[in-house]
Amino acid sequence: MTGMVLLVCCGWTGLLCLSVQAYENLALHKSVWQNSTVLSFTADLAVDGQYTDLTYNGGQCAVSGWGQTTTEWRVDLGDVRSIHHIVIQYATGNRVWDENHPYTAYFLGFSVYISNTTNKEDGVLCFRDTNYTNATIPNPVNISCPYHGRNAIYYNNRTYPPYPEGYSMYAFSVLCEVEVYGCASPGYYGENCSLECPQNCQDGYCDIVEGTCFGCSHRYIGPRCTKDCPEGLYGCNCLKNCSMTCGDPGRCDIMTGHCNGGCQVGWTGAMCEKAFWCMVNIDLTWH
Repeated sequence: MTGMVLLVCCGWTGLLCLSVQAYENLALHKSVWQNSTVLSFTADLAVDGQYTDLTYNGGQCAVSGWGQTTTEWRVDLGDVRSIHHIVIQYATGNRVWDENHPYTAYFLGFSVYISNTTNKEDGVLCFRDTNYTNATIPNPVNISCPYHGRNAIYYNNRTYPPYPEGYSMYAFSVLCEVEVYGCASPGYYGENCSLECPQNCQDGYCDIVEGTCFGCSHRYIGPRCTKDCPEGLYGCNCLKNCSMTCGDPGRCDIMTGHCNGGCQVGWTGAMCEKAFWCMVNIDLTWH
């Protein structure tokens, strides 16, 4: 597990095509937490860069408490970061990882979240295992996770029996290393994180590979937020309609939504959203 994603294509002619995208391990030596711990096998052992000894008690793996219904571990990346993928190295006991390995039962069913808070429910789900079996779950596992956030969260539970075949009775984790790869500087993407996200991307973030925006700032639309809102629309991602009570119905400022040309009779306010009645005094006195 290194800080580089490497794609190599080879053919019989000896032609070699090489594509390299380098991403930094954003989790290395960062602040961590887990909901329970066995002895001195603390959460930080999963981000110390050491995983040559993959036994649960070798001093290089974070071990959760035994007999729990849930296990949760998280790393604080220090700020909101653009993430490309996450690699999880589970303990193996330094033996062959196959369908007969006892640790597969504890690894099955895990989830990975990215959140701007310490609460996984506030974030997005990167991955949830619903298909792996004791024979198919890989170790290490490489998870594509093209999101941005501050905390990467590993979670597993055994709260609602009966469990799928091959699952353990209790939630238990032995994480020897968790590596979160992405761009250290916000607002960048692409090879070596050297390209700036389009300037009109909402919050300055974009897809870490393609550079397309997740959303647009006010008045812009399009994959890279380069187009103005069409006539009659305004606001973030151009999702709001200009008021039909504008003096020029359906036409307004594409950033604020304020009406162009005043309001129609009987309406007032910057967006002509307030109705009022004109009272006319008529002198009905006979002379």
